[in-house]
Amino acid sequence: MEPVTLTSKRLLLRPLGPQDIDAVYEGAQDPAVQRWTTVPSPYTREDAEAFAGKIAPESWTTGTEYCFAIFPKDGGPLLALMGVMARGTGAAEIGFWAVAEHRGHGYTTEALGRLARWAFTELGIDRLEWRAEVGNTGSRKVAEKAGFTVEGTLRGAMLNKGTRRDSWVGALLPSDLGLPGALPYLPAQS
Repeated sequence: MEPVTLTSKRLLLRPLGPQDIDAVYEGAQDPAVQRWTTVPSPYTREDAEAFAGKIAPESWTTGTEYCFAIFPKDGGPLLALMGVMARGTGAAEIGFWAVAEHRGHGYTTEALGRLARWAFTELGIDRLEWRAEVGNTGSRKVAEKAGFTVEGTLRGAMLNKGTRRDSWVGALLPSDLGLPGALPYLPAQS
């Protein structure tokens, strides 16, 4: 897929690239980003160069991940990173982290909602999953505010920094946003 730029009421979501190396490096120095996400710790400039300079742009080409840098629509600093990763036919996982000083303003929730709509309408996704290590209440609040249903806890499902950790899992379906799905959905009968 050709890289695309998206907008929402307050935000610009554009493909992450080499121009973002410095901002990614700075944002990933936050101890919370290193604690709750799978970024390397310590996070080096070389890590930022590899991810923003090579991995993220190449993943657009291969269709394995679509990583966006999120900024204020009218210009300003990096607010967050968010990516949609392919997880099989019609399914994807979304991951994100927010720059510390920009948390609590609803930016990540707004970006998540916009990116979910794009994934459903342009990528043909029928199930968008969110996962976070148990205890990452900030990530969980963002996902729930964006409409995700937390479905449970998966034991040892997350590999992070050499250990298996329990993770929460949630999902958003196109019908949750009033959108048609690529395939019909038949919920279980109670």
